[in-house]
Amino acid sequence: MARTKQKQKLFTGRDHSWMQFNRRVLEEAEDPSNPLLERVKFLAITGSNLDEYVEIRQAGLMQRIEDGYREQGYDGLRPDESLASLTAEIHTFVEAQYRCWNDLLLPELRKQGIRLMEWDELDEEARAYAQAYFQREVDPLLTPIAIDPAHPFPRVLNKALCLALLLRRKRKSSGPQVLGVVTVPRALPRFVRLPAIDGKFDYLLLQDLIAQNLGGMYRGYEVQSRTAFRVTRNSNLYFEEEEARSLLETIRVELHNRRKGDSVRLEIETGADPEIVERLRVNFELDEDQVFRGDGPVNLSRLMFFYSDIQRPDLKFAPFTPKPLHLSRKSTNIFDELRQHDVLLHHPYDSYDSVVDFIQQGAEDPAVVSMKQTLYRTSQDSPVFSALIEAAATKEATLVVELMARFDEASNIRWARSMEDAGVQVFHGVVGLKTHCKLALLVRRDEDGVTRRYCHLGTGNYNPITARFYTDLSLLTCDPQITERVHMVFNYLTAHAEIDDYRPLLVAPLTMAESFLGLIRRETEHARAGRPAHIVAKMNALLEPSVIEALYDASNAGVEIDLIIRGLSILRPGIKGLSSRIRVRSVVGRFLEHSRIFHFANGGDDEIYLGSADWMPRNLFERCEVAFPVRDPAVKARIHDEILPAYLADTIKARLQQSDGTYKRASQMLKGEPVFSAQDFLMKVAEGKSDLTAIPKGKPLTPPARRPKKTSDEPAHAAD
Repeated sequence: MARTKQKQKLFTGRDHSWMQFNRRVLEEAEDPSNPLLERVKFLAITGSNLDEYVEIRQAGLMQRIEDGYREQGYDGLRPDESLASLTAEIHTFVEAQYRCWNDLLLPELRKQGIRLMEWDELDEEARAYAQAYFQREVDPLLTPIAIDPAHPFPRVLNKALCLALLLRRKRKSSGPQVLGVVTVPRALPRFVRLPAIDGKFDYLLLQDLIAQNLGGMYRGYEVQSRTAFRVTRNSNLYFEEEEARSLLETIRVELHNRRKGDSVRLEIETGADPEIVERLRVNFELDEDQVFRGDGPVNLSRLMFFYSDIQRPDLKFAPFTPKPLHLSRKSTNIFDELRQHDVLLHHPYDSYDSVVDFIQQGAEDPAVVSMKQTLYRTSQDSPVFSALIEAAATKEATLVVELMARFDEASNIRWARSMEDAGVQVFHGVVGLKTHCKLALLVRRDEDGVTRRYCHLGTGNYNPITARFYTDLSLLTCDPQITERVHMVFNYLTAHAEIDDYRPLLVAPLTMAESFLGLIRRETEHARAGRPAHIVAKMNALLEPSVIEALYDASNAGVEIDLIIRGLSILRPGIKGLSSRIRVRSVVGRFLEHSRIFHFANGGDDEIYLGSADWMPRNLFERCEVAFPVRDPAVKARIHDEILPAYLADTIKARLQQSDGTYKRASQMLKGEPVFSAQDFLMKVAEGKSDLTAIPKGKPLTPPARRPKKTSDEPAHAAD
């Protein structure tokens, strides 16, 4: 019990933190200052976020309970306690989602001439159009099922939208009710666009159109009630890698099995017939609290359709064109440029085309003799794939592809096979570890006769599509120390060949965790000695207890710590005697914050690392990750003077974490501070419409030296 209370003092709950994150996304859907269709998009994102969380995290907790695990989590709760708390929060969150849709978004959409219609609202012309669409596009894809001894309950696929019906045979009006099931075709949009005039947009739910035609599908039956439902299944992959003869084949088989995972959630329409609800609940072997009712479209993630289908620029964010990379006059290509200085690209403010061009130039340049690339996620028809296939015809081309990139496994398997067929050497990394580092290495025989390595190191995936709305950083360099160590990382990935020292790189799971802890401890010693000490870290999530405890120590020693964490954070900031100098903020806005930046004042000799890893156990110990130093003075100045200060000054899209794990808008907490949006500012900088003078002045990233702290106090968490 004492240990449980101690954990609760040190850490908030992981699940609570995740729900707080999705709540921040929902706030963007509720925010009237955002364009209307962007708000619909944010609501759709909360739906897809929740889907993934339920089928992975909630399903994982249920699996652990089933397997008899009783170990406490970060917050001192057992899996059963965490699941109960999480389930209650999800129910509350789902209610908030549908309030947002029904009370805020639907009325505003109607004002803009965008209507989601009920069948009874349609005029004769619209009904005729809908019926013709049904006969032409929908009916051929439907398979109505009536459950009886000869027709067992169908295998409902994960997250497939279905209609459930209570049926009674017309000839046996006193006979038992039969359950019917119709799966709504995934190949069709969930919303049917109806004819409209004067630039209006009218839609009908596909499930409502199918419902109007149930009589024709169930002839001889009377449809007594109906409802839409959706089942979410456990989507974790389970297999023994050490026993797998072929990792690729094992993943392929497990992907097939994933579709058959145990049910973990039933979503159903509010007002559904209790008899239908109970029959479905029993069939899917779910408890009552695993049934979630929604007053509207069952699958809110499908609302993304409106954003893409409705061409109303006035209801979306103003278009933004990323800044292209301009080479200096002395450079004829990117390789000339990199021999002069490193290049930092901040996406999406800087165009991702520069990264694609780097890889494509490597494939086309006869002076490049070798190309190596890691790949975690990418887009369909990726130019990266095309470049590697082209390169394989004339030079050594190597690809390390991660087969277990969650929900991208199937596409990665296809790409891996096509690469092998084209002559690319394809590897799948180190058994037992995901390959998550973002590396591209080119070897070139330059015009001066010297063979050099050039590389791209990034914080994000090689995906030109997501690069348009994910914030990430790319470093292009020919620094011999960095590129030589990148070469060693590839040796580790393809041959499991380890070296003792990867510096200046931090490589997980070999050196990264201890290196970051060492950097935090060094900052702690600087503070105790009265030297400048400040840590600014930007990442997606903070879950690693050893890192958090090191940050607590640093705070108690006098280190100022600013954490910019988009998603999960189980650290408790602002607690006297524990974390009084730690501030945690989350920025949720137009672009998804994905970059990882780690700044250490280091007594006045600043060090900055960028990387692919968050401070999470899975990144530090279960994945191949790389963090890399920023050495070029101009590149370092851009991060030190522009990027990090902008995020720390945000008062519009930033929320500040409280010690109990909840968040409050910075505008509420920092009244009187200048109104400032980091993302808006960075867009204006890219467009040449703003500069550093627009950033409100805050605390310097490298504070002045001060008198050493004289204290004998032990850190508040020392007694365990």
